[in-house]
Order: sequence, then structure tokens, then C-alpha cells
Amino acid sequence: MHTIFITGGTGCIGSVTIYKLLQSPEVGKIVIATRSNNTDPLKLWLGNHLDPRLEFLQLDVSDYSAINALVPKINPTHIIHLGAYQSPDCSKDHIGGMEINTGGTMALFDMAEKLPDLQRFVFASSAAVYGVRSMYPESSIPENVPLAPPNHYGIWKLAGEHLARLFYDKTKVATVCLRLNTTYGKGREKGMTSAPTNALKAVAFGADSGKPIPFEMPYKGRENYHYVEDVGDHFSGCTLQKFEGFGAFNIKGKTIAISEFLSVVKQQAHELGMGDYAQLTIAENAQPNLFVSDLSHEKIDRTFKGLPLTDISKGIRNSLIEFKEMAAKGILEYSKAST
Repeated sequence: MHTIFITGGTGCIGSVTIYKLLQSPEVGKIVIATRSNNTDPLKLWLGNHLDPRLEFLQLDVSDYSAINALVPKINPTHIIHLGAYQSPDCSKDHIGGMEINTGGTMALFDMAEKLPDLQRFVFASSAAVYGVRSMYPESSIPENVPLAPPNHYGIWKLAGEHLARLFYDKTKVATVCLRLNTTYGKGREKGMTSAPTNALKAVAFGADSGKPIPFEMPYKGRENYHYVEDVGDHFSGCTLQKFEGFGAFNIKGKTIAISEFLSVVKQQAHELGMGDYAQLTIAENAQPNLFVSDLSHEKIDRTFKGLPLTDISKGIRNSLIEFKEMAAKGILEYSKAST
């Protein structure tokens, strides 16, 4: 039976990944490292009664001595490293972001070299490791193109990938880096690319209250979208499926214009009886989307089996239904400041 240690396990992606991992009979225990000890994101997926296979460890990944003292006692067979500052936090606090996103990652890899039973290390990277879209003549961008991160967050994620490669070279423990772009759906609360999810929430809140909540997308252009449950399946699958070696992979996604995404939201809202509350536009002063789009997922499709790619219309519809139900229960988080 596997013992899985996961950082950032009470965040959006961590919570849905744990939900997916618990569906495998191979998983015996999941130890969740969290700074906040807030289990509410997990309860969105698991309900109020959390699975007894879950254990919680209050730990900041920038606390290097705590990592070295506590994690070897767990002796995990698999590590999933999701804990990180997101782009806005990195922009506000460069030093703090570096200590967590790079220093914490380095400390975790250094500690993992000493684990006797470790079989897999999965690192959450980002499409922010790529340069701007105009750098690439390809219609679909593979993983082996030149990389030129557009912000500090991307620079530190790229550093994490290099640390992962060095870790594999030294230990030969199978190591996977997963590059994400825009995750949308239940549980997505923070980050620069949380705006599509906030648009969906605005519709659901409006429909629940009977009063439309206009929403303006703060950026424009094209965007590479991942439905949140697909992301959980990717992290779970790339943790548990057979794999040898080191690899960096784009996870499966779909690139469309942001205006088209909003049009699909309006269409699905109309079909669900919420059309009057889908007052969604792009801000007049919107800046171009910072992150690259049109990412190829051929490599991950060849390497891992059965990873899903939910149609955007279906993902949006599912999200609207879930958000409407959550609004009715009074558990949907939304702030007008996010617009």
C-alpha cells in the first residue's frame, strides 16, 4: 500500500487530487502538509466526514528544518509537491515567494534523497515556464521549446523543474513535472487565472440572489483551460501509473479565445435557466493574457493512459450547477473585489 505525502493538499488542486487518489485501492495513507490546517476545500470534494486514510501535518515548506525532521518519519512512497505562492503573491513578495517556491522545493528534494522507499516524486510546474506566445511559430507548443518565463513565478517554477531533474539524476527515483495553465471549476479561489472561475461564480451568485452581478474579465486574448477534475486525474494518474525516468509534461487542456469562453458560459447559463444573470464582458482596459496558450499534450497522452480532457461546455455546465448548489447552501466564496 502506498503512503503519499502531499504539500499544498488543502488548496484547490491538492484537494481534488486527494479526492481522486482516494478512489485507488493502492493508496493506504495520505499525509497532507498544510500551513493553514483549513480543511474546507477538501470538504467540497469529500464531504464533512473526511476519509480516515487522511492525516494532517501543519508544515510550511519554507521551514527547512521541519521538513528534514518530520518527513523522514512518514517515509512516503510517493511525494506530490503542490505547495507554492501563486503569481500575485510572488509579485507582491519576491523574497517570500523565492523562499517558498524555490527554497522549499529545494529542501524537499534534498530531504527526499534520503528516503529509502520513495518510488515517485510529482512536482507541480506551470505553463508560466514558457515565454510569450509570439516566441513560438508552432501551432501547438511542445515541451522541448526554449523557455523564457514572463514573471518571477515562472522563473521559480522553471528552477523547480531543474531541481527535479537533478534529483532524478542523483537518485533515479521516477520524477514527473506537470505544467498547468488555467484551471477552472469548484474549489478555485486564488491566483491570476482564477478569473474564469470567478465569472462562473458571479453567474451562480446572481441566479441564487435574483440580482445580476456583472463581471469583467481583467485580461484578454486566448487561454488554455483545464477543468478542475481533469487536473486531479492528471496528478493522481501521474503519481500512481507505471513510469520510469524524468519528464516534464503539459497537462491536457483546450485553448480558445477568452471571449469564446464567456460565450459558452452564457450559452450554458441560458440552458440552465440562469441566462439573465450571465452579464459577462471583457474590461476595456484589459491587458493581454500573460501566459502562453496552444500547448500540446501529445507527450503526456503517449506516456500515461486514460487521462481525461473534459469538453469545455461540459466543464462549464458542471461548474455552474455546482456553484448554484453551493450558493444556495451559503458556502460559495465570492468577492466583488475579484472582478
